[in-house]
Amino acid sequence: MELDAQYRQLRDECGLVERPDRGLLIVSGPEAAEYLQGQLTNDTEAIEPGAWTYAALLDRKGHMQADMRVLRPGDGPDLWLDLEPEGLAAASRHLQMYKIGREVEVADAGDEYVLFSLIGPRATEFARAVEANALRTGEGVDLIVPAGERDRIHAALTNAGAVEVSPEAAEILRIETGRPRFGAEMGTETMPAEAGIVERAVSFTKGCYIGQETVARLHYKGKPNRHLRGLRFSAPARRGESLVLGEKEVGRVGSAAISPAFGPIGLAILRREAEPGTTVAVGEDGVTAEVVGLPFG
Repeated sequence: MELDAQYRQLRDECGLVERPDRGLLIVSGPEAAEYLQGQLTNDTEAIEPGAWTYAALLDRKGHMQADMRVLRPGDGPDLWLDLEPEGLAAASRHLQMYKIGREVEVADAGDEYVLFSLIGPRATEFARAVEANALRTGEGVDLIVPAGERDRIHAALTNAGAVEVSPEAAEILRIETGRPRFGAEMGTETMPAEAGIVERAVSFTKGCYIGQETVARLHYKGKPNRHLRGLRFSAPARRGESLVLGEKEVGRVGSAAISPAFGPIGLAILRREAEPGTTVAVGEDGVTAEVVGLPFG
């Protein structure tokens, strides 16, 4: 299928995307939830069996080291951390280091499981065709399945009517909805408030965690110096290109794509002076971008 057709499949029906590069850590033991409660930004002790929450791992200055979905797959104490590959090593190293003296084990299970994303209005319908650990998302349903079951479940999903599409097509939708990704817009220099993820990723009522003081101070008393913004390019742009307002660099392109609905678009975390409605120069080829609010459309 051409990319435009894949995009329409995701918009109108359901697309199946395999994500072999995702990281998975399993935190097990009777103190797993209590341990993560003091390490991550969200309330891990409140996760019900079969449910999940979004959270971040910060350093002591409030900068992100990783983001993740924390899933409780069953009635037991184990918690699964589904991560972007760019945050896996830092999260694993941190959680191994700080678990000393705790009844907790941290295991890398990335080779043992596969993640499928069902994206589109019929995603829930197709997800019923299989039994798997399911994470409902804003765009559909993600399924975490044992690697040994990969072929069988893939066949079941496609037989049910899910059409396989490329990660590039799914990336267009991610950019359109304005959802930042660690390793693209977000990195180790980013604070949650700058990426616009505080509402989803941070609990202000649970106990202390690493980086809490900075997050709370910025939330209640300050204003971020940078904000996640959308970009409408005058021509296709590339990730990493500089974004300049006047004589000052205000950020770099985090992600870029050509949307069938909106044309060349992208995401970036920009300094506060690059407000929606501002035009910035992109790279050195004469391309410009209008800064817009999110989501697109």
